[in-house]
Amino acid sequence: MLVQFKNDMSSRQLWTILLGRSALREPAQIEAELDRHWQRLLQGLSYYKPPSTASADKLKADKDVAAPMKEFGLRISKLLALDEQQSVQILQSYLQEDYRGTRDTLKTVLQDERQSQALLLKIAEYYYEERVCLLRCVLLLLTYFQDERHPYMTEYAACVGKLEKDLVSKYRQQFEDLIKAEAPTWETHGNMMTDGQVCRWFRQCLREQTLLLEVMFLYYAYFEMPCAELLGFARLFKELGFGRRQTNRHLVDKSMDTLVDRIGYFSALILVEGMDIDFLHKCALEDRTDQHQFHNTPEICKEMDQMLLTFGDIPHHGPVLLGWVLLRHTLSPEEGTAAVTRLGLITLQLSVFSYLTSMLQALSSTGNNCTASTARMCIYGLLSFVITSFEEDTLGSQQHLVNAVCEVLAAPSLAELFWESKPNMGLGMILDSAVGVFPHKPRPLLQLLTALLSDKPTAKKVYMFLDKMSIYAEVYKHKPNDVDSSDDETIWRRKVPKLVYPLGSGQTNLRMPLGVLGQVSVSAEGFVVRWEYSYSCWSLFTCEIEMLLHVVSTADVLVHCERVKPILDLVHQVISTDWSVSDCLLPLTSRIYMLLQRLTSVINPPVDVITSCVNCLTVLAARQPGKVWSSLHHTGFLPFTSSPLTNMAQCISADGMRAGNYGNLLVLIEQPRGEYAVTIAFLKLVTTLVKGQLGSTQSRGLIPCVLLVLKEMLPTYHKWRYNTYGVRERIGCLILELVHAILNLSPEGEAQDSAPTLQALCIYSLANTEAGQAVINIMAVGVDTIDMVLSAQPSSGGSEGPGQVLIQTVKLAFSVTNNVLRLKPASDSMSPLEQALTQHGGHGNNLIAVLAKYIYHKHDPALPRLAIQLLKRLASVAPMSVYACLGSDAAAIRDAFLTRLQSHTEDMRIKVMILEFLTVAVETQPGLIELFLNLEVKDGSEGSKEFSLGKWSCLAVVLELLDCRQQGQYWCPPLLQRSALAFLHALWTDRRDSALCVLRTREKFWENLTTPLFGTLPSNSDTPEPCVLESCAFVMKIIGLEVYYVHKDSLEASLKAVLQRLWSQRRYEYWSESVRSLVCGVCEDDSLRSLNETQTLISAWRTLLILSTSHSDVMQLTEDSVRCKLFMDVLEGTKAALMVPQSLPCLRLGSMMTTLLLVLLKQWKSELGSAPPLLPSLSLMLESVLQADPRLMERTKAKLFSCLLSALQIQGLNGGEISQLPQLLLCVCGTIQDEALALIDSTRHMTQSAEVQEDSMETDAPRNLQTDQRDGVCVLALHLCKELCLVDEDGDGEQWLLVVRRLPVLASVLSALELSLRSRRNLYFTESALHLLLTLARTPQGAAAVAGAGVLQSICLPLLSVYEGPTNGATQAFSRRAQDAPCWPGVYRLCVCLMESLLKTLRYSFINEALDFVGVHQERILQCLNAVRTVQSLACLDEADHTVGFLLQLSAFTKEWQFHLPQLLRDIQVNLCYLCQTCTYLLHSKKMLQHYLQAKNGEALPQGPLPIARPQRAGGQPAAKASSAADEREEVELKAVQVVQCSLLKILSKTLNTLQNFTPDCCQILLDQCMDLAEYRSLFVLSFSPALDSDSAPSFGTLLASINVALTMLGEVEKKKEPASAVSSEDTQALKSLLMFTMENCVCVLISQAVRCLKDSSVPPRDKQRLKQELSSELSTLFTSLSRFFRRGSPSSPAGGLLPSPQTKPPSAGPKVPAEGQEPLVQLVQAFLRHIQR
Repeated sequence: MLVQFKNDMSSRQLWTILLGRSALREPAQIEAELDRHWQRLLQGLSYYKPPSTASADKLKADKDVAAPMKEFGLRISKLLALDEQQSVQILQSYLQEDYRGTRDTLKTVLQDERQSQALLLKIAEYYYEERVCLLRCVLLLLTYFQDERHPYMTEYAACVGKLEKDLVSKYRQQFEDLIKAEAPTWETHGNMMTDGQVCRWFRQCLREQTLLLEVMFLYYAYFEMPCAELLGFARLFKELGFGRRQTNRHLVDKSMDTLVDRIGYFSALILVEGMDIDFLHKCALEDRTDQHQFHNTPEICKEMDQMLLTFGDIPHHGPVLLGWVLLRHTLSPEEGTAAVTRLGLITLQLSVFSYLTSMLQALSSTGNNCTASTARMCIYGLLSFVITSFEEDTLGSQQHLVNAVCEVLAAPSLAELFWESKPNMGLGMILDSAVGVFPHKPRPLLQLLTALLSDKPTAKKVYMFLDKMSIYAEVYKHKPNDVDSSDDETIWRRKVPKLVYPLGSGQTNLRMPLGVLGQVSVSAEGFVVRWEYSYSCWSLFTCEIEMLLHVVSTADVLVHCERVKPILDLVHQVISTDWSVSDCLLPLTSRIYMLLQRLTSVINPPVDVITSCVNCLTVLAARQPGKVWSSLHHTGFLPFTSSPLTNMAQCISADGMRAGNYGNLLVLIEQPRGEYAVTIAFLKLVTTLVKGQLGSTQSRGLIPCVLLVLKEMLPTYHKWRYNTYGVRERIGCLILELVHAILNLSPEGEAQDSAPTLQALCIYSLANTEAGQAVINIMAVGVDTIDMVLSAQPSSGGSEGPGQVLIQTVKLAFSVTNNVLRLKPASDSMSPLEQALTQHGGHGNNLIAVLAKYIYHKHDPALPRLAIQLLKRLASVAPMSVYACLGSDAAAIRDAFLTRLQSHTEDMRIKVMILEFLTVAVETQPGLIELFLNLEVKDGSEGSKEFSLGKWSCLAVVLELLDCRQQGQYWCPPLLQRSALAFLHALWTDRRDSALCVLRTREKFWENLTTPLFGTLPSNSDTPEPCVLESCAFVMKIIGLEVYYVHKDSLEASLKAVLQRLWSQRRYEYWSESVRSLVCGVCEDDSLRSLNETQTLISAWRTLLILSTSHSDVMQLTEDSVRCKLFMDVLEGTKAALMVPQSLPCLRLGSMMTTLLLVLLKQWKSELGSAPPLLPSLSLMLESVLQADPRLMERTKAKLFSCLLSALQIQGLNGGEISQLPQLLLCVCGTIQDEALALIDSTRHMTQSAEVQEDSMETDAPRNLQTDQRDGVCVLALHLCKELCLVDEDGDGEQWLLVVRRLPVLASVLSALELSLRSRRNLYFTESALHLLLTLARTPQGAAAVAGAGVLQSICLPLLSVYEGPTNGATQAFSRRAQDAPCWPGVYRLCVCLMESLLKTLRYSFINEALDFVGVHQERILQCLNAVRTVQSLACLDEADHTVGFLLQLSAFTKEWQFHLPQLLRDIQVNLCYLCQTCTYLLHSKKMLQHYLQAKNGEALPQGPLPIARPQRAGGQPAAKASSAADEREEVELKAVQVVQCSLLKILSKTLNTLQNFTPDCCQILLDQCMDLAEYRSLFVLSFSPALDSDSAPSFGTLLASINVALTMLGEVEKKKEPASAVSSEDTQALKSLLMFTMENCVCVLISQAVRCLKDSSVPPRDKQRLKQELSSELSTLFTSLSRFFRRGSPSSPAGGLLPSPQTKPPSAGPKVPAEGQEPLVQLVQAFLRHIQR
């Protein structure tokens, strides 16, 4: 018999038994196995003996073992240096457990050299695993031998009792043997011991070291360590460098870093545990430190002091030093103070708390969870004592300390222990400290409380803790005015109540009452005030969410997101831990829906906050799926369908389906970034909703969600970009969990309905679409790959990791496939899924076999991904063809390429060509470049991927070329270095994160990469080599890309150091000067040598500087003087380039520089205010550019105009110096003239082209034919000219007039304006031109010039086209668009403003033109006056305001108007009266105005709160939510009403002022008995009814109503005088003045019209008597109200000078109030009353 199986049990079997996963599960059976094998566990790795002659002789004499087995056993013994008899035992165990062939083939395998060698290597792997399993058994015993919850605790404890005495001594000796072991060689271990096997041996060596240390750490967690042993361990770990100074450290590669780190972690933990900090803490509290073991060992303490003083060069020293500082500080505070102080400083320099956080995270993510919990217990004691012993502000960053504490509290038992401990000791002090800065800094407290949530009792404690908060921390930069302070400024007291949040009335808010005291301390931030104010944090959290909803579209959204994110995480943790608290959190959770809707709709949504929102909804959906779905359905977050789903074809085609906000976020945000937190949360949410067994209608509502997953995600998720290792597998697993849940839903029983169900949709999609192929691909993983992933995890046990996720994914894939095949409807034809499952490829290789083959590579985890990308090999033809042509020789070609590239004797041009070939391949052939990169990947400490260079990686060669020590050698010329940098730049441009991760973390990579930037270019006499310039450019671009794409906190420390050196060594100034010199040199050199390279460098420098404007803190470019210097260099370089207008290359350089100039001008405004004058240089540049070819310099001119505008805004004209103004105005006006003429030609051409089109329904030409642009040269020139004219106003526009006399610019602008108005084109030009004309019309000279240029002829008649057209009638004219949006009605308003301004400035000189304008546009004017009643949009009211303003100016010329347009004058007067009536009506009835706004102008009101206000179904949200939403909507509507009221009030005041010009003067008609009344018409009918409807003619009652409305509004304004009012005092005073102005005008019109009526002989006496009676009564009442009002103090009126007597404005403060008779309005009323009562 060839194989004689052994009776001894393997270590892996023993481990399986002890885990309880075998058939032996009874405690007695476990005890028997432990009794049988405890000595093996005690021996540990020494159980496996080295080879010996005696053992070989015994094996040869053993007749029970077959000869081939003996022979092969000897080969195993030779390879593994293992005892010959044990080698045969290992062989037998392998054949029994892991051999994948048949027993019949074993003999053949043993006889065949090649196959036997492969078997030998597999047995070596098995042997390594056996050694690991033996140590895992001991770990298991030490983990649970005191755990009362474990079923085998008694048996474990008994075995540990046997091991206790000698276990550590033996294991420590084995550890020392491992670290001293020499690496095997082929001489000692045979020719099978290759380099790869040596590396594998060393990896196993490191793995065993970590396990031995883990065993010793767990042992000392339960048993005391003698002082001498601590000293011995300290010496040992110091010699080992905490794992970093291995004997065979030359074999360490990147893939072993995790193991090396774990050695360091456990070394530090063992030393900390040996110090017995917990007992030390207890002794210190009880004042019996003499009982600690180190109290009586001064020699050991002294030696430890001396040894630890040499520590501090690696992070692992931090916890050890911290523990020893505590011990020495506690036991002997007077001795060794200097040493303790020094050690403490070293500890803080090592960032010990950050290290503890990363250590615990690494142990929890890659190790045994029980070991991680034990480590947390150890660190818990350490941190508790540290915080108790030292002041918190001496321990460094609070956030780092909080992070460490939170990581410690991740152990559930510690959270319970925390709540049971005293709050003023240990970690409770950290909580108190966090409370002391809450809510100014909410993150520490919320982070701690989130970590303290472990079960329902702790959840209730956290809830109550936050519900009864008594401290409210605020920070003030300056002392506010609303507080009183004590003499020493340590106590503040609030003088007035304060609303904590600037939210509207009716919303949830916190109100800090009067008299609250606050303790004040001064910090770097200002005054830190801790108010003694009791409140509920849950209400505060609600306010925070409300604030985020308010600022969601502003720049403050990121700040508020940072505050809300931990709140949502806490809520998620609370309701996940204790669902009973969810009802109390309803105000918070109910706002999540609106928060989700708002945040997902912004341009750059905060992904982390959205993720937290979705996570909260997932927890809610687990208990209330229907409620969550009904609320979530209206947010627009989930995919949805716009049409009813009727059949399967419609569903599969996705017709009418929309991806929703989530779909947009996935495509636009997550996929480009490679982070999928929202996607993971979305998949969990949908799965939870599906499992919630929603009703049939709701389930069908989920069809778009599921279809998005099946159609867009499942087939393609593996192609997405991922930044974190394991996310792809997790997403695949979640997708399959969703599908699996759908396929396991119970049937819904709707056979009558043709609409598909979720289950039917899944079955059809998987059977007939690409989703099925994706599932097949997942199934093709293979068991070998799963084994490799598990073995590759650097963990000591079966913790959850990528291997487990992969296993779960494959299991789900098989389950889903089986369910699809089982549930699929019967069909005669095979589905694509079935065809793929049964299809076989050539040479017996099907898809699954191919996938299994590439996954078999155990030693290189990156190889599978590289094998996939090999299918996309580089080629200029079809993407797959090149690789197909290479076939099996692809790797050999790759090796040949790299061999030649790294050869020192190879021709340099070939090397450059190879690198250029790879540079192109980076972008176009991902498969090929991955083959050449040959990167190895392993699991990182937090689930991320960590890469290292493979043996045949081109990056190794590239890095060697960049090594600063290689530069200057003959095999590394500058051109080759340039090619290497170009290749790296291609990697950064293409975002090859795998290669970038390797490069970033390489030692001295950034230092080597940036070496060119710290070099010196030759002087101007020696032109630098072009390749040197390009090298520097590529380095700049790489730095720019790194800074741009990587968050500043994630940047490598070495890169930050390089950026710091760039600043400290003044390299920014050097390169700025160099670039300026290069530009000047190129412009002076006729041959234009190095032009392309110089352009490349300038482009890179431009990118770097532009990036520094937004990343100044990272780039270290924050000094104002440096920024100013850089800007001036850019300005000089730009000037040098643009001053050579005949050189096209120089102009192109100048154009590049102009872009940079413009960006810096806009970003560095504050720094440039004190810079030398910019306008002279910019003016010269503009003059030069204007001489160049306009077709080439179009964009450059536009950028220069923008620069000039920015410079004017920043510097103005430097104190009135206008030396450059005349020439600049001339250049700008010349440009405007040329552009206007060109625009005329272009517009005429487009108009003619449009007329040729037949049956065209378009009124506007297509946008792509127009030359009119918002940032075009013409528009920018007009804006610049306007700014220059504003500057020139101080000189009465003299410079402008000089230019106008030289250039016919106004004629050109007006001609273009006329043509644009006629054709309704060139909107941006039209608006900017009108703004310029408006500016000019402000001065008499400018207005005269505009009028003289024929502005009326250019505007008056053509303006008809703006609002009269085939599709633009009156109803379209009075649209409800946004007031400030560019539109043609806005152009009309500008024209009216222009007429008003010209008439106001020129007066009689412009009266004829003004009357012509009124005559032409009388219909529009009358429509506008009438439209106020029906359309109350801001745009319509704005037009009415300007129209009435124009009529007000025109009313001063009533006689001329009467002479030329008598009927129009009468119509205007009538319409103005009706407008007065309309405004009064709308102002009188606020509810009716609000109804109009809702019914007609609803889009002017915010629509956001509407979904919240939907009525809830029975059993839904409480009434408080609907009430809050209704209040919010009411407040928004009230604000809109107030804005419209203000506009109406302005219109009413101007209308009455205009009417005052149409009626006799009050004083004149009262005093002059001979006035000709025929000159003035009666404007109002003799009626005193307050009827304000449109059917009633305006009457005296209308005027009285106007007075009463104004008086009522004035009273309301007086009542709202509160300190907390949102309206400023200036706005209130202006409103009161406007109301007074309105009343005064109304009273004047009323009195004038009344006296005219009384003097009119045509009016019957009875009517006159009635008029007297009514007015006497009404005005008496008015007089009473006015008197009462004026006694409280009256506001000033802008028309005070128009009243009969001067108006006296009372002082704002003082005891004296003016007498009633001194008020001119009251005097006027009194005079009139006396007049009519005579």
